Amino acid sequence: TDGGKLLVVPMDGSHWLSMRSVLEALGQKEHKIVVVAPEVNLNVKPSDLYTLKTYPVPLTREELAATM
Repeated sequence: TDGGKLLVVPMDGSHWLSMRSVLEALGQKEHKIVVVAPEVNLNVKPSDLYTLKTYPVPLTREELAATM
């Protein structure tokens, strides 16, 4: 079977932590996954199972952590 293509724009925090295991399972089944996330985030990290694209935001990691 052919894998599908997914575009994922996650929220940081528990939303991403819950979604990551689903994406990793889909990635193992040869789906093509692109995750789009801010450059400054707390949980979204690169993986061999998906492509991570980042975009600039006007926050430092410390400023983001203070809002969580």
